[in-house]
Amino acid sequence: MRIALSRASVVLLACLAGSAFAQPATEPPDWSEVASVETVEVVTSDEDGSPRETTVWLAALDGEGYVRTGSTRWGGNLERDPQLLLRIGDREYALRALMIEDDALRERVAAVFREKYGFTDTALALFRGSRPKIMRLLPR
Repeated sequence: MRIALSRASVVLLACLAGSAFAQPATEPPDWSEVASVETVEVVTSDEDGSPRETTVWLAALDGEGYVRTGSTRWGGNLERDPQLLLRIGDREYALRALMIEDDALRERVAAVFREKYGFTDTALALFRGSRPKIMRLLPR
């Protein structure tokens, strides 16, 4: 007998199976140690409760970690519920996102992304919009 599972069901089952063996860390990583990591996985929850895995860029500034997005579903998920799971390599961190509204801090974080990702960051700014969501990653 074959059982068909949706992608969301497979991801949820994998998360549940993995959680039986390794619990995510409740404190963020040392951001200076992971500052050079190119991409990370952010797992958020869609409105129906299904997990949404998204590969994103990471910026580290003044001992804090930041992610950024335009008008995306995962960004909307974090506005509705700031809880997320951050994956860096084989490590997982149960964190929360804080939306950054301070213009001076937003510009400093944007500068870190520009320096780290170069021309690609500049080119993708067209798709992100004039005021992307910038989020600081904090302990839950």
